[in-house]
Amino acid sequence: MTHAMQKGSNIPVAAVAVRAVLRWTGGPDVPDVDASALLVGPDGRVRSDEDFVFYNQPRHPSGAVWRLGKKQIGDAITDAVQADLRTVTPTVDRILVVASAEDVPFRRVGDLRILLYDATATGGSEPLAYFDVRPETGAETALICGELYRRGEGWKFRALGEGYSDGLVGLATDHGISVDENAAEPEAGAAAGAAAGPGTGPASEQTAMMAPPTQAPPPVQPAYGYPQPVSPAPVPGPGGDPSFRLPVQGPQFIRR
Repeated sequence: MTHAMQKGSNIPVAAVAVRAVLRWTGGPDVPDVDASALLVGPDGRVRSDEDFVFYNQPRHPSGAVWRLGKKQIGDAITDAVQADLRTVTPTVDRILVVASAEDVPFRRVGDLRILLYDATATGGSEPLAYFDVRPETGAETALICGELYRRGEGWKFRALGEGYSDGLVGLATDHGISVDENAAEPEAGAAAGAAAGPGTGPASEQTAMMAPPTQAPPPVQPAYGYPQPVSPAPVPGPGGDPSFRLPVQGPQFIRR
């Protein structure tokens, strides 16, 4: 039986693994919508930036929560996250399922709905529940559509529809993720890496580990850049490569 949920209502979840699907109607003036998830503790905050599963960090290190990606079925577009509730660490109290649009208000997104499925079911199974998400003001650029939360030894799902007008950045900050909105543009980092030549960027992480011990460390970077600033050139040690640059660290709120 599929439960048609109202805002604030909840249902028990007996399935050991679930798939939360966001579905909306596409069109030429409809913004691109992304599904993401935050794993938070009893205080409503993440333990680290790794507890944020989104388009640039599509899988939680524990393997318990991951993104499935977008699909189009007729006029409908979907994006989804999946959770294996058996492997979620006990320190995680809730998993928030989020919809976000890049600087475009959700008043332009039609027929937004979250559907919860038993991920272990085979074939074209019916959803366990669905909730039609209606923004309160229409100016929201990010919405917590629903949450999976612990209740005793089991799990429940609650329909929420809580909005943020400052997008994914505001939502992430509100749940304990450090965001630096004044950092340099990522294109500058890419240009610096290209100018520096070989030995730069993520592919040079192994080289970074082998750098001479006398090499001066780079300045401290913000914990969660939006985006990260470009690392200045370190002072090379004897025999070091003067063109070496450290790679930008941490996930970013930009598409790769």
